[in-house]
Amino acid sequence: MRLGEERSRRFARRLRKEMTEAEVVLWTMLRRRSLNGFKFRRQHPIGPFIADFACVSERLVVEVDGATHWTDEELAHDARRMDFLERNDWRVVRVTNLDVFENLDGVWLAIMHWLPPPAASPPASPASGGRNRSER
Repeated sequence: MRLGEERSRRFARRLRKEMTEAEVVLWTMLRRRSLNGFKFRRQHPIGPFIADFACVSERLVVEVDGATHWTDEELAHDARRMDFLERNDWRVVRVTNLDVFENLDGVWLAIMHWLPPPAASPPASPASGGRNRSER
């Protein structure tokens, strides 16, 4: 394990138990692969930082910014995290608590913008008589 990762993992475990209300709302939308089958993890450690939500397969992070993200200290921390993530080929979608509470559909669309489109239905197998499962 690399320097800082064990501390990040312990902190991530604690954050999963202390999610903000906006994070809970967004997690309800992202969990169980409900976003076109993409798996998201909550409070996921990436190096020395913790992403609110991460789709590891697509290297996509979703950050939910609350009131604390506007202090000088938090803005500097966010800039360091953003720089680290981008240098390590992660893309970041930032939304605010207000976005989650008042425009969840817009948040959904913003995340979908960064994910590949859903796969088409698989071709029907000859054993199915030329029909795929959804047509039965």
